[in-house]
Amino acid sequence: MRTLARHRRARAVPIAVATAVAAGAGGLYLGLQTGDAQAATTVTVSTTAQLESAVAGAAAGTTIQVRAGTYYPTATLKSTANGTGSAPITLAAYGGEKVRIDGSKLPDGSWLAGIYGDYWTVQNLTFQNAPAQGFVATSSVGGIFKNLVTANNGDSGFTLRGDGTTNNLVQNLDSYGNYDPAGHGQNADGLAVKFGSGAGNRITGARLYNNSDDGADLWQFSSPVTIEHTWAFGNGKNRWNDTAFEGNGNGFKLGGGGATVAHVVNNNAAWDNTLHGFTENSNTGAVAANRNTAYANAQTGFYFATGTAKLGRNLSVSNGGGKANLGPNTTSYMNSWDAGVTTPAFRSTGATTCYAARRADGSLPVTTFLTTGSTTIGATMD
Repeated sequence: MRTLARHRRARAVPIAVATAVAAGAGGLYLGLQTGDAQAATTVTVSTTAQLESAVAGAAAGTTIQVRAGTYYPTATLKSTANGTGSAPITLAAYGGEKVRIDGSKLPDGSWLAGIYGDYWTVQNLTFQNAPAQGFVATSSVGGIFKNLVTANNGDSGFTLRGDGTTNNLVQNLDSYGNYDPAGHGQNADGLAVKFGSGAGNRITGARLYNNSDDGADLWQFSSPVTIEHTWAFGNGKNRWNDTAFEGNGNGFKLGGGGATVAHVVNNNAAWDNTLHGFTENSNTGAVAANRNTAYANAQTGFYFATGTAKLGRNLSVSNGGGKANLGPNTTSYMNSWDAGVTTPAFRSTGATTCYAARRADGSLPVTTFLTTGSTTIGATMD
């Protein structure tokens, strides 16, 4: 277990000094709260250089507010600083302003943002056009990653990875158009929780679409991850005219690489992906999948052929490889393919509204797509 940064006693800062600092630095504003607790610093940035400096210099209690505009870092935005539960580090758009952090000027192979610390809150930002991954948090504890967009990056859009990746929340993420030309599309997922371990990680309210590989990929992550109220669609299609394209195209890839783990997947939807809607991907753990919907995927709606998954009240319709492929150790109850269960009709099979703007609180847009009115089976699409 890593040791978190200790609290330090803040020294008193004269009002005149604090005022002078706030007035200078060409748009860099520092507000210092003094007292017996750790000092809290608010930094408002409006240039790329200021953003790079603020992220590199962040410490427990720092809030970095980014003004509207597009920022072009020349190196990965990287920090090893730890916040604490009572003094997190916050990186966020200023007010309701629109902020894009663009990686098109980074060297080949660079991530756009890399966080190696605990208790970071990152919200209301877009990370786009990186040569490699858009946003990566490594071995982070207690992170809150909310209302983010990771789009058109050269590898996975959003990634949690590493041992000690614990109690992170990814909420209301839009991750789309990510494609890795070096791998001919075989690596770029919308959301990746990979190569690590740690309990308490939760994904909710995400839209993961039109990525070259999978929507969500939990490859070699050996602790349970919870995914809920998330949509994965249009993944695995060759949208980049790559003649050697190798993207997979599962909606939800729930394992792989030898990990045996009981992920929890509730109230999600997968449609129009080029492989399966939901798959254990050789994960022999007791995956729990409840009230999910798989529709019009090229292969199987639910592929759980080798493990000990428990599937309940899921809905599978119009998938090219059939409703479900289940192994002898899979538990199946009250799903649309089980005997005596009636498959309810969809209110709509037109997905246009799923691309609409999110609601004011950042939650998924209102839609009737793939809704049935049932209170017992299939995703509620909210």
